[in-house]
Amino acid sequence: MTGRKIPIIPTVFVVAAAATMVVLGFWQLGRKDEKEALIARYQGAADLPLLDPIPIASEPDAFLYRRAALDCREVTGWNAIAGRNANGASGYVQIASCQIGESQRAQSDQPMAEVVAGWSRDLQLPDWDGGPVTGIIARGGENGWRLVADSPLADELQANATPDPRELPNNHLAYAGQWFFFALTALGIYWLALRRRWRNRG
Repeated sequence: MTGRKIPIIPTVFVVAAAATMVVLGFWQLGRKDEKEALIARYQGAADLPLLDPIPIASEPDAFLYRRAALDCREVTGWNAIAGRNANGASGYVQIASCQIGESQRAQSDQPMAEVVAGWSRDLQLPDWDGGPVTGIIARGGENGWRLVADSPLADELQANATPDPRELPNNHLAYAGQWFFFALTALGIYWLALRRRWRNRG
């Protein structure tokens, strides 16, 4: 029986590591449920009343995917990033940096806001100087949010792809499976190492 002894320190280390991986797997399962609840809440945001003004100075995440109105008093700059239009074509999303009206500034404590004015195939600057905008609040920008306009704000622009909370990544089930697999792999490798050890000493 002496050849069948289990080394204490390596065994404790491997079992502790495997147990940690299992805990991380169950944590990822919990995160999966949380993300599903968050996506469901965002999906229901479209049915909530229009936000006017936008009171999102400290917690923009609480207002994501809500419809909102914004008064762009002046366009101070443009930025273009890769994106898709309403038909799924690749091109550029045109984003205007806007100075917002006084009433909204008092609510949001942010003098500037970003408005996704539309989509284009090239980088030509749109011909839009500002004005009232309605759209959907999406994540992004320096303030943590952007207003994606309901319709293009310039003649040369096309409609943006509508922000859809179902596109938010929810890979936690896959991550949980990976952690459980790592735990089983660690235990399996250790078991094979023990069997080899016992055979060599047998």
